[in-house]
Amino acid sequence: MKYVLLFTGPSDDSWQTMSPEELGSIMGAIGEWWGQHAATGAITGGERLAPALSSTTFKTSDGSSIETIDGPFIEAKEEVSGFAIVEVADLDAALAIAKTWPALRKPGEGVEVRPVFEM
Repeated sequence: MKYVLLFTGPSDDSWQTMSPEELGSIMGAIGEWWGQHAATGAITGGERLAPALSSTTFKTSDGSSIETIDGPFIEAKEEVSGFAIVEVADLDAALAIAKTWPALRKPGEGVEVRPVFEM
């Protein structure tokens, strides 16, 4: 089964205020985590995303005219910072991988596990 792990965290600059040692430690752990799960074939894709403020959003209120909005559409205290696509036997396997996400050591970070809709 295919799942998307959505990595979430505060929509502030808390990563930029970390000491170089803290940042290096957690980024190293993330690299190891990614490599370990990619090597087993569980991770089949994914990316780190640029900050939400760099996004452009299209929306429509009436279904015919399209508005362009600079920045994120949703006002939230958290934002999605990246994602991984995993192909595993079942939800339990996806949850087991998600629980080991190294950034969970940092307060406010999270992982949302969502099944991919397959027809």
